[in-house]
Amino acid sequence: MEIKRDIYLKKLISKKQNGLIKVVTGIRRCGKSYLLFNLFKEHLLADGIDEQHIIEIAFDSFENKRFRDPEVLYPYLKEQIKENGLYYILLDEVQLLDEFESVLNSLIRMKNVDVYVTGSNARFLSKDVITEFRGRGDEVHMYPLSFAEFMSVYPGSKQDGWNEYILYGGLPPVMNISDPEEKTHFLKMLFEETYISDIVGRHSVRNRAELEEILNMLSSAIGSLTNPTKLSSTFKTVKKKTISNATIKRYIDYLCDSFLIDSALRYDIKGKKYIDTPVKYYFTDLGLRNARLNFRQLEETHMMENTIFNELKMRGFNVDVGVVALNGVNEKGHGIRRQLEIDFVCNKGSRRYYIQSAYAIPDRAKMKQEQRSLMLTGDFFKKIIITKDAPAPYYNEDGVLIMSVYDFLLNENSLDY
Repeated sequence: MEIKRDIYLKKLISKKQNGLIKVVTGIRRCGKSYLLFNLFKEHLLADGIDEQHIIEIAFDSFENKRFRDPEVLYPYLKEQIKENGLYYILLDEVQLLDEFESVLNSLIRMKNVDVYVTGSNARFLSKDVITEFRGRGDEVHMYPLSFAEFMSVYPGSKQDGWNEYILYGGLPPVMNISDPEEKTHFLKMLFEETYISDIVGRHSVRNRAELEEILNMLSSAIGSLTNPTKLSSTFKTVKKKTISNATIKRYIDYLCDSFLIDSALRYDIKGKKYIDTPVKYYFTDLGLRNARLNFRQLEETHMMENTIFNELKMRGFNVDVGVVALNGVNEKGHGIRRQLEIDFVCNKGSRRYYIQSAYAIPDRAKMKQEQRSLMLTGDFFKKIIITKDAPAPYYNEDGVLIMSVYDFLLNENSLDY
């Protein structure tokens, strides 16, 4: 079963021969190796590149174990580069190569070499791309399957596909498992034996239990505003233990660095400034989130909001939580000031969209409630409400675009209706 990952393939193609090391990052099992060794290699061959000019090495393969030694790998690569034509070097799990930074920086100094690598999130994160390659790294960040990618190979209806997607997530290996119990077992095992172990190993975490408790709290609160102070208070109340704000913040940073979770900051729309705290956190893959909670707390409203957030990030938007002020008067005639929230403020270049996630809008009162904050932005950027089910996308009398989550997710140009 081949799943097209055109978003990332196009990015790799656009970066060909740019003189930089193309680094594919992303959560484990999201499809980085498949993108490089299958989809991108197929593109190169179809583009007329001689297969002898494509050098591929997977460092996690036993047969390539000797190449983890740079004193073996570098002479081997130089030996393979025999002609003047361009050579494409594809390296998988490059963090297993000793002194990989020096080797890669040496390779790109060769005039007829174009280098592409993947790395695991145990030692190879976004910040590493920046620091280790000193401006020579060009990152392509990869996510698990989008809903559209998932549905491109799912045999059932979009409604059945949606139910499966928000329950088991979009990691490609999960789609190859048919039995629900096996899917559950795979996700739970992957979380425990791979993701958490990666974080503990990378950061030398001494108290794994604390890290896991923070992870459980964040799993239970996707799409809710929180901060280290609030989590510390919850930890003290529920677990009867004290954990400092600094420690909690450090654990959250580890989880974000590993690509397990992502954050959305609050943005004061009229004041044009960020509000440092509290913050919303979303899971990169809902299947992993649900596995962490033993498939309890399956609130579709929150999972729909999480899915919309991930889709916007996949489309390249910077995503914040919008805050607008509402001034009024209470029953005693005193002035009051309230803050209303817009789920997502999405920016890409000069484009901006305001988006509300509303599971259902059964009547006009609910519509008025959902769009109240949208009407207070004081500008004319497009305003959108995404619901679980809706007729074909339409604009209501207030100029707000209403669409279903299916129309939003399955059409890459849906924001331009």
